Amino acid sequence: MKRIKEVIVVEGKDDTKRIQRAVDADTIETKGSAIDDETLDLIDRLAQTRGIIVFTDPDFSGEKIRRIIADEIPEAKHAFLNKQDAVPNTPKGSLGVEHASPEAIRAALSKVYTESNDNPEVITQQELIAADLMGSHAAKQRRLQLGELLQLGYVNAKQLQRRLRMFGITKAEFEAAVKQLD
Repeated sequence: MKRIKEVIVVEGKDDTKRIQRAVDADTIETKGSAIDDETLDLIDRLAQTRGIIVFTDPDFSGEKIRRIIADEIPEAKHAFLNKQDAVPNTPKGSLGVEHASPEAIRAALSKVYTESNDNPEVITQQELIAADLMGSHAAKQRRLQLGELLQLGYVNAKQLQRRLRMFGITKAEFEAAVKQLD
């Protein structure tokens, strides 16, 4: 399976980790079933630029997230995991994408994804430090301003590089936005 063009919408960090072990794809996390407006706006923007695949847990909360996104973004694609593939190893855990095998994840996505030959430009950590977006007292405020300029939403230093890549921000766009900050 080549790189997946669409961004995969998941519930949390553990889902992201599991998916990225199975496929080459970007994810965005809803952080549960109470999706805030900022996250929904980011998902909508990604749907317009790259497309999205909703891949949530096969439970009540996962279905709630699907309905919220489908109401806002009817063109969203949906991947479904069978309940038996989402069972945790411990009796106290709940059903979830984070418990699925790489094979089950690839099988669920195989019906809906689009292959991408694009290799997005990577803005390096050194470039982020040089732009005063990491490792300084002014970095947080500059990231807030950059997020507004590039419509990335709020990102911390750890997320910034990934978010720039996810939205396909080129080095030229990045450099132009940084100049506006200065």
